[in-house]
Amino acid sequence: MAKDLLFEIGAEEIPAGFMPHILGQLKQLAETKLNDAHLPFESIATYGTPRRLALIVKGLADTSAEISERHKGPSASIAYDADGNATKAAIGFARGKGLDVADLVIEDGYIYAETKTAGVSAKDIVTDMLPQLITGLNFPKSMHWGNLDAKFVRPVRWLVALLDEEVIPVEFATVKSGNVTRGHRFLGADEITIKNAASYVDTLKENFVMVDQDARRELISKQLHDIAASKNASIVWDDDLLEEINYLVEWPTALCGGFEESYLALPDAAIITPMKDHQRYFPLVDQNGKLLPMFLTVRNGSDHSIEVVQAGNERVLRARLDDAKFFFNEDRKKPLIDRQDGLTKIVFQEGLGNLADKTERLLKLGRVFGEECGLHEDAAVVLERATELAKTDLTTGMVTEFTELQGVMGKEYALLDGESPEVAEAIFEQYLPRFAGDVLPQTEAGKVLSIIDKVDNIVATFSRGLIPTGSQDPYALRRQTIGILNILLGSEWNISLRPIFKASMELLNVAADKQEELLNQVEEFFTLRLKN
Repeated sequence: MAKDLLFEIGAEEIPAGFMPHILGQLKQLAETKLNDAHLPFESIATYGTPRRLALIVKGLADTSAEISERHKGPSASIAYDADGNATKAAIGFARGKGLDVADLVIEDGYIYAETKTAGVSAKDIVTDMLPQLITGLNFPKSMHWGNLDAKFVRPVRWLVALLDEEVIPVEFATVKSGNVTRGHRFLGADEITIKNAASYVDTLKENFVMVDQDARRELISKQLHDIAASKNASIVWDDDLLEEINYLVEWPTALCGGFEESYLALPDAAIITPMKDHQRYFPLVDQNGKLLPMFLTVRNGSDHSIEVVQAGNERVLRARLDDAKFFFNEDRKKPLIDRQDGLTKIVFQEGLGNLADKTERLLKLGRVFGEECGLHEDAAVVLERATELAKTDLTTGMVTEFTELQGVMGKEYALLDGESPEVAEAIFEQYLPRFAGDVLPQTEAGKVLSIIDKVDNIVATFSRGLIPTGSQDPYALRRQTIGILNILLGSEWNISLRPIFKASMELLNVAADKQEELLNQVEEFFTLRLKN
């Protein structure tokens, strides 16, 4: 009779960004181990909330399949002598397969051993498997706790392991499995008995835990869009933000908050960034795309006293926007061009000077690249001005406080300073693409500035011997290399990067006798990225 398996790992709050990868790992690992054990099942699903990872296997067979195998041995001429007696080769082969020599068969001039392995009970298989699932998971960062040697993404507090209603004995970090889980931290019961594996999802739902992340995500999205529609507004949507919020809550309740209209005098980016990146709020815009003094957020709980939660979120955002307003007003006291002296106080890389030095290199590198690609004279003028101002926004209070706004505030401040839209856009585009799937620079000056900035970063880092190895890439050189390649593939330029690399090495004062080796290393790095 088929049975259902439940395995829940209860832990302290797991980082939201880790969850999708962990759940994928857990499912793949369980599927592999069950297949390796030849234990049939109908389906596997993984569920996750901030406090738990859960695996449910439905339709698990009582026992694994009986395995029949045929093993090829030595040739018959070696296995038997002239009189037909078994030699040591045949005897040893049979013994190794747990058979008598008389059980061996001869076909095609070789001896074969046919073996059968009896099925193993599902209980025995999962008893061995479940501890391996815990230790087989990999995390970006793991923790030790207490005086234990055990490691996990966060301290493990409870385990539930059930084959239908039977508890499977599992122990990890002194925590022993049972049939008791925990509900929502504030709304649910401290201890909840799970009668059987099939009742897990519904039992947790009764205790304010929506354990199915897909259903939870769908509910959050619906709640957010329903509220936005009631306000005659549209959401500045972000799938990554939704995914993060989804793994921050167990019982989602969306709500709408507001802030004073006076803050709308700030650039949109200075309002949206504190909302999204710092507070996990969704901004709202009107039908014309104009930012509204409202936001949406999601509470981990019910709608009880929702107005208190709303007021608390508004108060926190107001403090963030006050900071942004202060930094913006202070920054506007000095135009970007007058901030160049401040670049001398910001170190680029150890032993490679400051950002003022980097700016000088980029100006010269831009001229080299411009000649190589035949950059139009108008675009060359834009490039030179944009390069002069490229890093100046890093000296502003706004970017110091909200580092995600580098380039973004550079563009805003450049426009307010009276710079041309082309120069402002190139300042923004220097950092594109910022992540996989991000937009690419569209202007000629922006493309060149983005490429030479990344080339300078890559060659400078390589010159220090900090070449990425394995998964270690602290300076994101792989991402920057792929960005350069994507920009070039999307442009009409047909150029060699070799002169650009050489010019960069000269500007970085790389010793002449080391330039060829470094050039080969950089080219190999780019070639591998292109191949991949």
